[in-house]
Amino acid sequence: MRPSVALEPRTRARSMNRFVCLRRLGALSAMGLGLGLSVTAQAQVFGWVPAQAEPDRWALGGAVAVRQRPFVGVERKTNVLPVLMYESRWFRVAGAGAELKLWRLDTSPKQTLDVGLRLGYDDEGYKASDSPRLGGMAKRKGSFWGGPAVTWETPWAHLSADWMTDLSGNSKGQKLQLGVEHRMRWGALGVTPRVRAQWSDRKVVDYYYGVRADEVRVDRAAYAGKSAFQVEAGLRVDYALAGRHGVFMDLGVTRLPSAVTDSPIVDRRSVSRAIVGYMYRF
Repeated sequence: MRPSVALEPRTRARSMNRFVCLRRLGALSAMGLGLGLSVTAQAQVFGWVPAQAEPDRWALGGAVAVRQRPFVGVERKTNVLPVLMYESRWFRVAGAGAELKLWRLDTSPKQTLDVGLRLGYDDEGYKASDSPRLGGMAKRKGSFWGGPAVTWETPWAHLSADWMTDLSGNSKGQKLQLGVEHRMRWGALGVTPRVRAQWSDRKVVDYYYGVRADEVRVDRAAYAGKSAFQVEAGLRVDYALAGRHGVFMDLGVTRLPSAVTDSPIVDRRSVSRAIVGYMYRF
């Protein structure tokens, strides 16, 4: 039998924040919405607890996302997307990301540890028709990524780490991501700055930014990618309107590493994105 401990009132209150679903839409890049949004963990009790200890939560809405792409001649990409948020004791869905929550540990009244498995979709590929400079290139496909994840919630910061594998087998590569963020709240307004670092192995970089021998032409030399480390800085703002309504905005800028910018099909040193959306919590 799995041990359980009842939720403390202040912990349960924190969990049931009337617009916590907005906060949970923004911490894992390359997952929720496939645009850098994602699901974050909120651990509250010691050891295993029954599913009924936390009621299911639903939220629906929509978002508009605009992002730069690093490839030569490729325009900004704009997506208008529906947003679904669902959370139970063991499972969570946010946008194009999902998480199976395996284990929760309350290390102190204000510090919690959460371990789980995450799945998400990342649409960072391209096709030859996206730009004249990509003519003759084989299509690079978006991929489903999955793997273990750990989050640590403290009074000072929300820390996260995940190790993701390309489950679609397109790049056959892996990514490691570390992130830190801290949410500040003034009434209905929440502001969350963040910094996120990501390491991608050689296979990932080579698949998306490499130029194969049969893709070489006069203005495009062969290029073999190598492992890379990149850093993103971002800011998320959410505001709870009357009743169960709320809006959010997420801004992010990623500095691209030399392993990416040295590619002949890349002409940017950094890429940015902006997402605005609306959510209704049931």
